[in-house]
Amino acid sequence: MQRICFLTMDSLQDFVAYDHLVVELLHRAGVHVDEVSWRKPDVCWDDYRLVVIRSPWDYQSAPYQFLNVLERIDRSSAILLNSLEIVRWNLRKLYLQAIEAEGSAIVPTLWLTSPGIQELRDLFSRLNVSELVVKPVIGANADNAFRLTATASETELLCAASAFQGSIALAQPFIRSVVERGEYSLIFFDGQFSHAVLKTPKAGDFRVQEEHGATIQPVTPSQDLVEFARHCHKAIPDATLYSRVDLVLLENQQPAVMELELIEPSLYLAFDELAAERFARAICRRL
Repeated sequence: MQRICFLTMDSLQDFVAYDHLVVELLHRAGVHVDEVSWRKPDVCWDDYRLVVIRSPWDYQSAPYQFLNVLERIDRSSAILLNSLEIVRWNLRKLYLQAIEAEGSAIVPTLWLTSPGIQELRDLFSRLNVSELVVKPVIGANADNAFRLTATASETELLCAASAFQGSIALAQPFIRSVVERGEYSLIFFDGQFSHAVLKTPKAGDFRVQEEHGATIQPVTPSQDLVEFARHCHKAIPDATLYSRVDLVLLENQQPAVMELELIEPSLYLAFDELAAERFARAICRRL
């Protein structure tokens, strides 16, 4: 039996994960999966044929320590998926600039370095909006994502400014369709479209993660939406085992990239009856 590793975190107690669905299929195919926290010391990565990054959903609190672990894996005989090159590229949301340069629309974005209260106030006129979202350039799970209005109090602005001191942040218009319609996630294995879901925040919220109470439902996207998501892959510097393109519809109903998730995205395997099988086959092909 071949042995591979799914890279995870110390505890998934507060998270929704679906990897058990593919672990069972891989076991039937003669592949044993160890689920190992990226924080576990003294792991012999040479013991594995593949190390698949799956659910280290706390890496954003120590991104460079996380990269150090991935570098050790990359130096071992194990094959890291997605590759270290992809992770480095995707770690900072500056990758959105490369996607835009390849001709795919992204949500309009301003880049900020250690923004102060006045700079945050000025964003509303710069973006010509009454509501916006400011979030870190390295982030996940909507951590430190601030939804601000033009009437935000001094306290709200100070809280946001404090979160980004000494770091880069990005500001984007608040996209109304996220709460009115939802955010699309299109999942690809080996660059081939597999399935999609629509994520809708709970009432009064804007975050689309299940952990924040969002509703997830399967959806069949139009071919135009699939092709749009596929085109986004042109900017990626290496071939992917898995990828997730998060899309929203702008006011003109045109799609735009919110995120391109290549490090540890939830793949929503429970929302398509063949998704886990497709992922298992993609992993086996790498073996």
